[in-house]
Amino acid sequence: MNPVNYLYLSALLFTIGGVGVLIRRNAIVVFMCVELMLNACNLAFVTFSRMHGNLDGQIFAFFTMMVAAAEVVIGLAIIVSVFRARRSASVDDASLLKL
Repeated sequence: MNPVNYLYLSALLFTIGGVGVLIRRNAIVVFMCVELMLNACNLAFVTFSRMHGNLDGQIFAFFTMMVAAAEVVIGLAIIVSVFRARRSASVDDASLLKL
């Protein structure tokens, strides 16, 4: 399979994730779309790494996965906090966290 096809797939996944972040109002769906965008970036990093014959892109994708795992922990904690306060996972209720 041609590596350019992987880049097209990565661009498509990133676009789907970006549209989901901009359109959806549910915090969990927005959160999943951000994860989809991060995975699309990882696919592009690994593809470029494979095209150039070095491991730099794969190492960068590994660190991006570690950041995504930390984001999952913090993001879900914030979503659960807002849900407990308002019984809703809407993005509009995120203003509750202001001091």
